[in-house]
Amino acid sequence: MNAHLAGVAVHLPEREVSTTEVERRIATESAAFRPPAGIIQRLTGIESRHVLGDEEQASDLAVAAARKLLAETGTSAEEVELLLFASASQDMVEPATAHIVAAKLGLRCPVMDVKNACNSVLNGIEVADALITAGRYGRVLLVSGELPSRAIRWNVPDIGAFLRSFPGYTLSDAGAALLLTAGRAGVLGSGFSADSSQWDVGTLPCGGSAHPRDPEYSYFAMDGGRLKSAFLRLGTGVLDETLDRLGLGWHDFAAVCVHQVSLPYLHVFAERAGVPADKLVVTIREQGNVASASLPLQLAVAQQLGRCGPGDLVALVGLAGGVSLGIVVIRL
Repeated sequence: MNAHLAGVAVHLPEREVSTTEVERRIATESAAFRPPAGIIQRLTGIESRHVLGDEEQASDLAVAAARKLLAETGTSAEEVELLLFASASQDMVEPATAHIVAAKLGLRCPVMDVKNACNSVLNGIEVADALITAGRYGRVLLVSGELPSRAIRWNVPDIGAFLRSFPGYTLSDAGAALLLTAGRAGVLGSGFSADSSQWDVGTLPCGGSAHPRDPEYSYFAMDGGRLKSAFLRLGTGVLDETLDRLGLGWHDFAAVCVHQVSLPYLHVFAERAGVPADKLVVTIREQGNVASASLPLQLAVAQQLGRCGPGDLVALVGLAGGVSLGIVVIRL
């Protein structure tokens, strides 16, 4: 018995913000710094991203995607046996955002949060698969609500601050939902690796015990050069090992979804990992970096474009701060 992927749905906020608008806002809100015109799009390939309204929360994004998925799969609230909220974003530190999502959806099942930066959904699939194959649950609703636009620094004093804040200008808001049920086809295997000594490469420190209230720590800060080096040291061995264990090669997949932080790095990573360019599902240009919702978004797009369907193999490859790398192989 495997965890079968019965459906996937994504919700994108209506408001779209162009990269030109992002640069204009930085220039407007910064007293002494102006970003070079066009630099963000040249370095990332991102043309636009989605931004949620000020009165809405990460849970609202997850709820919108979940309602869409439950309607599409004909699943009632009573049929959901477990809810997992897997996201880098959260409504608040306590309680688990899964409770807030469940209340908005009218669910009365057990819930929990799964959190590992941009690999949260990928690890959520791993948790759901383990619980379903163990016979604990037969129907698991896995949701994500990513709202990173709330943690972007707009008032930039100098080039150093701009570079540390740069990853924030790639980020986009989105909600995602996956329904996993007990079945024969589904999650065939997975593999994960991490180098936690590099946890401080990228951080959003506020809200925890280290920096509970200081607003200065409420923005993303990242050393892009160190992050790239950390992933190069981590390597892609876990991908090769997982595919070898399953007796598969990249050519066996209808689509390979890879977490996307920028267009140039997507191509660099794919080349190093040996993923053929025609297997990729590129969403970064129009949707930006939607954190852990990136893989469900790509899978939904691939299905909408007819690039994969029932019986096809798909690979979900995740990269996340911390740093970690993982892959989940699914037969649809």
